[in-house]
Amino acid sequence: MPADTNAYGDIFGGWLLSWMDSAAGLTAARYAHGRAVTVAMDGMQFHEPVKVGDEVSVYAHIERVGRTSMTIAVEAWRRPRHVDTATKVTQAKFTFVAIDDNGKPRPIEGAQEQA
Repeated sequence: MPADTNAYGDIFGGWLLSWMDSAAGLTAARYAHGRAVTVAMDGMQFHEPVKVGDEVSVYAHIERVGRTSMTIAVEAWRRPRHVDTATKVTQAKFTFVAIDDNGKPRPIEGAQEQA
């Protein structure tokens, strides 16, 4: 059995969560112009399994920006081999905080705080 699957050939949710956190982290760091760390994850929903051999795409976009934090919505989609259409399999919201070199929250440069 491959290390990242169960006995049925489904990819473990933690593997997918890791990729989603990475996508959100890249989005947060780019927007914050520096280091940003995950402080929360909300609303994780698994709609259907990802099978070994599926193509997985992860998309992230910023939903809300505060003075030091931001909320990023992330979706994962799968496309089975030899199929042209993709299906959303997972979604969640991640909260990131921009931090300075001492690990303390710092203002996000140029951010317009949103309600």
